[in-house]
Amino acid sequence: MKTQEKIIEIPEGTKTELNRNKLKITGKLGFIERDFTHNKIKIEIKENKISITAGKDTKRTKAMINTVNAHIKNMIEGTNKGYTYKMKIVFSHFPINAAVKGNTIEINNFTGEKKPRTAEISGQTKVEIKGKELTLKGINKEEIGQTAANLETATKIKNRDTRVFQDGIYLTEKKVNE
Repeated sequence: MKTQEKIIEIPEGTKTELNRNKLKITGKLGFIERDFTHNKIKIEIKENKISITAGKDTKRTKAMINTVNAHIKNMIEGTNKGYTYKMKIVFSHFPINAAVKGNTIEINNFTGEKKPRTAEISGQTKVEIKGKELTLKGINKEEIGQTAANLETATKIKNRDTRVFQDGIYLTEKKVNE
């Protein structure tokens, strides 16, 4: 049987450490550590390359190799450049206020509610609020995406016509920093 393999070039200025299947990538902006323990996938660092291999040539192992490949590329890109997501506060009925309190974002006056709604900030994501604009910055793409999803979920409209009540916090832009 044929074996599956993907090879990722490690850019200059990036350090990689592998302890069993726990990969740590260190770049200009910081480090990300992730556990890739999977019984069919093997990760090796040879010279200036990361090699991801699997024993059998099946759809499932090919999908797993491609997933691990994408995660490692995101880790390398994040530690060297970083990610920025922009979100916008949209309201038509009641003015919504948002404020960062510790590791949560407090959303006040959403659809006129007296009790504030909260959304958790995942990991090391930095949140800046300027008027109706929210900026999420960090090196871990998954943590930033989870924070954006938490904000959208916290402002979900229930028991109302969503065509009329379009209030909420929505993702407007995703980009890799230069």
